[in-house]
Amino acid sequence: MQTDSKLHTGTLSQIPRGIWMLGFVSMFMDISWEIIHSLLPMFLVTSLGASAMMVGLIEGVAEATTPIVKTFSGVLSDYLGNRKWLAVIGYGMGALSKPLFALAPTAGFVLTARVADRIGKGVRGAPRDALVADITPSHLRGAAYGLRQSLDTVGAFLGPLLAVVLMLLWADNFRLVFWVAVIPGLIAVALLIIGIKEPTHHTTAKRVNPLKLDNLKQLTRQYWWVVFIGAAFALARFSEAFLVLRAMQGGVPVALVPLVMVAMNLVYAASAYPFGKLADSMSHTKLLAIGLVVLIAADVVLAHGSHWSVILLGVTLWGLHMGLTQGLLATMVAHSAPANLKGTAFGFFNLMSGLAILIASVVAGELWDRMGAAATFYAGAGFCLLTLCVLAIGTGLRENNAV
Repeated sequence: MQTDSKLHTGTLSQIPRGIWMLGFVSMFMDISWEIIHSLLPMFLVTSLGASAMMVGLIEGVAEATTPIVKTFSGVLSDYLGNRKWLAVIGYGMGALSKPLFALAPTAGFVLTARVADRIGKGVRGAPRDALVADITPSHLRGAAYGLRQSLDTVGAFLGPLLAVVLMLLWADNFRLVFWVAVIPGLIAVALLIIGIKEPTHHTTAKRVNPLKLDNLKQLTRQYWWVVFIGAAFALARFSEAFLVLRAMQGGVPVALVPLVMVAMNLVYAASAYPFGKLADSMSHTKLLAIGLVVLIAADVVLAHGSHWSVILLGVTLWGLHMGLTQGLLATMVAHSAPANLKGTAFGFFNLMSGLAILIASVVAGELWDRMGAAATFYAGAGFCLLTLCVLAIGTGLRENNAV
């Protein structure tokens, strides 16, 4: 009984130091990225003359690039038995891509910069997520993924906040603000190199290709169910760039629009760890269903109007759904994949989810241009309802098969 109480009250103190360091690495890189991301839709529309469809296409292609690269980086990390240095390469690519945004003369050049940045994210993502599983005891993984996500999201609201301050100081000079984003990116790379020690993998087995059929057969039906649900969930979500565009419709001054991302990520950061910890003791399916219901509420609110108070409520609910689901999905993958194929498992999971987000973002942009913002958010709510139905039917079938 004392042991259970200690585990409950002291979970945070039991999380390994390496997880904290990975969290801070993610935080600084997210500060770097969100300085740009919170301004990029406005930069594209107001400075480069892009349409909502073009914004959706750029976001969709970029977000689809990440999981495709993650698939191969995850496989490579399993083959090499090394996570850290692949992550260093990925974070380095992310940091070095930031000057491209400051130099971009056209929307096409922005697409190139976005893809370069997301390749870096893809290289680092699966090895980093697998490294979290390597470092953390299994009974603490939900809390560990939640903590890393929380620190990551601290950067995701500090970045837009810094963007607001700099835009006010420098009279809406997008390009000058983009140059500042290079600094926290380089700090992230330095922290990863100096602060993380990868666990020693004691194995005498011959290296084998994780993509061999015999190895892929080790990925269970439960794992592929998680992949399918993750992809269906991604169809219900499109890029947060559309939250920024919605705020622009409300007449918010350009320099203050990034506060939308501050509000969303503040809620996300505050909720990711508590819900991650809850995932260690509560049904993952029920938590995911709650997250879908919250996303439906966010979509309906954002479809309802563009007044700043309505937008604030909508993005708050959006941030809450992110806190409920993002660390949870990573935990579900970690629990359902074998230890020797965790990088590969995260890679396939992110590949399917990323392709779904590409479709969702392109459709969202097309709906926005043709039918208006409300249609985009109502469509998101509809996809959420569909995913909830699939989740309920699939859970029922699995329970019946288990009886």
